[in-house]
Amino acid sequence: MALDTKKEQERDELHRAIWAIADELRGAVDGWDFKNYVLGTMFYRYISENITNYINAGEIEAGNTEFDYAQMSDADAEEARQSLVEEKGFFILPSELFCNVRAKAEDDENLNETLENAFRHIEESAKGSESESDFAGLFDDFDVNSNKLGSTVAKRNEKLCKLLDGVADMNLGDVKNHDIDAFGDAYEYLMTMYASNAGKSGGEFFTPADVSELLTRLGTVGKTEINKVYDPACGSGSLLLKAEKVLGRDKIRNGFYGQEINITTYNLCRINMFLHDIGFDKFNIACEDTLIAPAHWDDEPFELIVSNPPYSIKWAGDDNPLLINDPRFAPAGVLAPKSKADLAFIMHSLSWLASNGTAAIVCFPGIMYRGGAEQKIRQYLIDNNYVDCIIQLPSNLFFGTSIATCIMVMKKNKMDNRTLFIDASNECVKVTNNNKLTPENIDRIVDIFTKREEVEHIAHLASYDEVKENGFNLSVSTYVEAEDTKEKIDIVKLNAEIKEIVAREQVLRDEIDKIIGEIEVG
Repeated sequence: MALDTKKEQERDELHRAIWAIADELRGAVDGWDFKNYVLGTMFYRYISENITNYINAGEIEAGNTEFDYAQMSDADAEEARQSLVEEKGFFILPSELFCNVRAKAEDDENLNETLENAFRHIEESAKGSESESDFAGLFDDFDVNSNKLGSTVAKRNEKLCKLLDGVADMNLGDVKNHDIDAFGDAYEYLMTMYASNAGKSGGEFFTPADVSELLTRLGTVGKTEINKVYDPACGSGSLLLKAEKVLGRDKIRNGFYGQEINITTYNLCRINMFLHDIGFDKFNIACEDTLIAPAHWDDEPFELIVSNPPYSIKWAGDDNPLLINDPRFAPAGVLAPKSKADLAFIMHSLSWLASNGTAAIVCFPGIMYRGGAEQKIRQYLIDNNYVDCIIQLPSNLFFGTSIATCIMVMKKNKMDNRTLFIDASNECVKVTNNNKLTPENIDRIVDIFTKREEVEHIAHLASYDEVKENGFNLSVSTYVEAEDTKEKIDIVKLNAEIKEIVAREQVLRDEIDKIIGEIEVG
């Protein structure tokens, strides 16, 4: 236990140091915009160290104990390019490694060009290979010539130099040691800090770790391994990667799949995969509108789907005549409203779900009770017995919104035709401005979900007929009666107390009248 505490303290210290460096580097640049530079530099350092260690380990094993790839000439290194691209998915020349560029940075008046060339060469090294799609455009958001870094080349280079030094000073240990996933952990920490400081803009792309943990735990109850995990609105990928943390590295057989519409966030997601040491052949992230142009049509269905899709965004809906015949949406016979795409994400996820799989999706509460097309889609889901559980979450769990969201858990192989409703709105602790799910809160929710039993004021198992009678309303408050926390009043006792007060008042009045009478006589 003491060892764990010591490790946590070291981790907290590392986090504080990382944030101090990141915050100092930022200067006048908005934190949410500047994160691309810090995370991009971290990624550059990571892949430089990753490939160096890989090559060095091979040489040392072959008996060349003094070998160091960073000291090798570019010409000699070129000979290994092809085999390295096949094995690692990319190649970096020794002169363009993070450590070597940083060593010369202060005296390099063309530092911006040096970095631009290094980034371009890394991306180009994967061209024509299996890893091409994982590396293409990865550094697009690291604009070395941006005015955000400074108004002149000299000022920009000064900032770039500080960036290299700052990231080099981050005590991220050796990439060979994976007992603590330092790079991945630092990435998650920085994303959390940037998101919490960026308000709404940050919250759109980031699901807090506690909510990610809950979704993944719900989705993996009864499973020790899965074929792969999928998120149709994957943001920066933190939710996808929770599956590895919950199940273990080797328990996701075929990897991590996702789709993201925002190109900057898509780049961050791929960087996040690499920083968590996920091989290029173990993830497949697409950049496109999931609802209109879904990737992964031809892939084997997914045993785990976790997602926090954008709330109530607009989509083409019935303006696009092709969508009602789309095999994802056609079964419900109606499309989600044009102004609220929430249930389109639900129908898409259901379509991509394996017959033995589980989908756990964060939902905007309005989709659970509104009428019209949304009610018809809910009826379709209930009629076909796909809704396993609805969980009401506390408010204020997410950055940038105080809405009390809920989770819909879907399955295709339910053992009964009842729907479990859980009121977890009080399962949280307050931390600064936000609420947070503690490990105990998460354990309790997962335990209630797993046992699938009635718990007064907390959980109710509703029959198909009960849900039908309620017009396919899936709001937790319709099925779970909130506990009456108001004090019970004993009317008989209260009346006796009032009678006593009135009698005492009368005595006082009599005494006051007597005193007044005496004064007047006097």
